[in-house]
Amino acid sequence: MSTPSSWPLPPDSIRFVLPRQMVSRLQQHPLSEQLYPLGVGYYQLARGHEMAREQHDDYLLIYCLEGSGRLEYGAQKKRRIIRPGDLIVLPQHTPHHYWTDQKNPWSIYWVHFDGSLADDFLSQLETDLESPVLSLGIHSRLVADFEALLDARQARHHLASYLHSANQLRQLLTHIALLKPIARQQQEESLDLEKVHSLMQTRLHEQLDVETLASAVSLSKYHFIKKYKTLTGTTPINHFIQLKIERACHLLDVTNNGIKEVAWAVGYEDAYYFSRIFRKMMGISPSRYRAMRLGRSSYTGD
Repeated sequence: MSTPSSWPLPPDSIRFVLPRQMVSRLQQHPLSEQLYPLGVGYYQLARGHEMAREQHDDYLLIYCLEGSGRLEYGAQKKRRIIRPGDLIVLPQHTPHHYWTDQKNPWSIYWVHFDGSLADDFLSQLETDLESPVLSLGIHSRLVADFEALLDARQARHHLASYLHSANQLRQLLTHIALLKPIARQQQEESLDLEKVHSLMQTRLHEQLDVETLASAVSLSKYHFIKKYKTLTGTTPINHFIQLKIERACHLLDVTNNGIKEVAWAVGYEDAYYFSRIFRKMMGISPSRYRAMRLGRSSYTGD
């Protein structure tokens, strides 16, 4: 694997590199040998982030959510400005240098990967060294795909979890192929829901106010709430809470983390308050939800 950036990692960012022993098992397993992740991360407002590689021995995707940066690539050292919604696609053996704008630092997802069919998956995206950047726009489902890959760090040394991540990587790449033809189709006058929902997805582990969401789409708080409710039938904060609870359900399903840890992971410091919100949304407590999923409680009563 190409060496990941040594950029100092702040609390709101994630860098996860798969254990070498697990990578070796994925290389040999029939369900993952064709495509598997090597490392994945999320860097939020990554001021000072920069990386240069003359030798690049795997494949790399970088998805910019906010801020801006620069990419220099290939033997001719061509340059591109990277903006929100841009996806950098760097095949194996492509020398490159990328860095964030110091005044407007980017927030990015990234994944290093490899596999016998990695070239074939990239060929479906129809990129080349003349244009290694896809302007997809901001898509909440694509953000969710990257977040699903980040769940691999919960797996420790369970092969089944990493096999699942390998197939989630397939889903991410084929999803990008679907998004490419419909990129940039939103009208300027309409509310960019994808941008709003993507911001929500990336901040599920935090609290997020309406002012921040409205600012992201250059609207006043009043007009933002009005447009959002007209389009969705609910308020932005209610939808944000719904996303948090969906994420909490996922963590209750796939991890052994305690209720307090799950609450913390979705931005609630008070586990009792989290449990009240969970019960209001789901009709049952987090502990009963987990018990039902494990077959220790019925769906009809305690």
